[in-house]
Amino acid sequence: MTSPHRGQSMGERKSIRIGSGAGTSDDRMVPALELAERGHLDYLVFECLAERTVARENLSRTRDPDKGYTPSLHERLRMVLPTCIEKNIRIVSNMGAANPLGGARAARREARDLGLGDVPVAVVLGDDVISVIRHRPELMILETGEPLEAIMPKVESANAYLGADVIREALGTGAPIVLTGRVADPSLFLAPMLHEFGWSYDDYALLAQGTAAGHLLECTASVTGGCFGWPGKKDVPDLANVGYPLAVVGDDGSVVVTKTPGSGGRVDVMTCTEQLIYEMHDPTAYITPDCVLDITGLSLTDEGPDQVRVTGARGRPRTDTLKVTIGYAEGYIGEGEVSYGGIDAVARAKWAAEIVQERLRRRGFTYEDFRVDLIGMSSLHGDPDSRPEPYEVRLRLAGRTSDHKAAHAIGFETRAMHIHGPGGAGGACEPRVRDVLAVKSVLLPRQFVNPQIAVEGNL
Repeated sequence: MTSPHRGQSMGERKSIRIGSGAGTSDDRMVPALELAERGHLDYLVFECLAERTVARENLSRTRDPDKGYTPSLHERLRMVLPTCIEKNIRIVSNMGAANPLGGARAARREARDLGLGDVPVAVVLGDDVISVIRHRPELMILETGEPLEAIMPKVESANAYLGADVIREALGTGAPIVLTGRVADPSLFLAPMLHEFGWSYDDYALLAQGTAAGHLLECTASVTGGCFGWPGKKDVPDLANVGYPLAVVGDDGSVVVTKTPGSGGRVDVMTCTEQLIYEMHDPTAYITPDCVLDITGLSLTDEGPDQVRVTGARGRPRTDTLKVTIGYAEGYIGEGEVSYGGIDAVARAKWAAEIVQERLRRRGFTYEDFRVDLIGMSSLHGDPDSRPEPYEVRLRLAGRTSDHKAAHAIGFETRAMHIHGPGGAGGACEPRVRDVLAVKSVLLPRQFVNPQIAVEGNL
């Protein structure tokens, strides 16, 4: 599959343009369409999975075997697919989540409904390793140091982070759309580089540059001024119309990050630096399935308006293990909220919290964890007594428990405060109870993971 854009922006040197169309499962969609329309792209990547997201979709698939892919896949593809097909932009996405084959079938239905005909989809499989980890209870949980068998009876899902090598294989089929389950976020962007340029999977200098580019792009507007913006200190022009980022990548590993032409936001050394250190626990060793990235020698240079050149990323050989996200059932969280306003609003809210907790105790309910938050005062930083008292406050009570009835009682008793508690309560919400799907991590030797490629439709 060829594109009219390739090889033009860097003279004789071959280059491609890779855009970021989503950074979360609920990311805004219009900027992705604008990027497809005006970004002169070869690839549009949608990164839509968080650790809890894929665990949640595993539960969805358990309840309905046709589900388990990212629900926003439908709306997202309806918006961008006609433009991508017209402009020969290939789509790479982890919207397959816990059911990539189901997601591929859904994508093909959307294409047919849009009048685009039979659009084949290449599918990356093999990240689901629950059958493997059930036979390895001795694996150590990274967060606690306990053996996996400590939570094994409650385990619902186990997904390994796959790398760019298997996505490259899927791109090699020629399918216009590639859907994956759990893969590392930067790998979604690195794979088109491997495919287009034929880079060796052992050339760690190139893998490092591609991984750094992917890390900069993976959170969409975070690198174009979104999370960066701070009024009066870090101003961002036309943030309401913020554009999504793209990278122009050369076959020699050169990288320039920019954004949708004519869009709001900003791309410069400052915005790129903030995104570069996102989730970077150790800047000398950012571990991905493809390489161990070292950004301590990386340089960012303003090349022009909204253009930043990335150089100097270093890479070391990939590890012998892959990270696996374990999703397991951890009971329920019950929540209730109610507001107090006017004189002594905070005192009345605190009294209401004491009353609700006493009523729950008298009903015989106990909780593994219980929070009382005065939203706007203590929900983030605690210690509300050290802050000026507001004229209105929102009280939130939440508890975690294995008893569904106890979880529901929190919201029930909180809602009752508008007639059964201190005066002046209002705006109580309905009781909320949600399943807690906790996540932990283990490291699994690579030899136990077997990535595969399938194609839905005719190539």
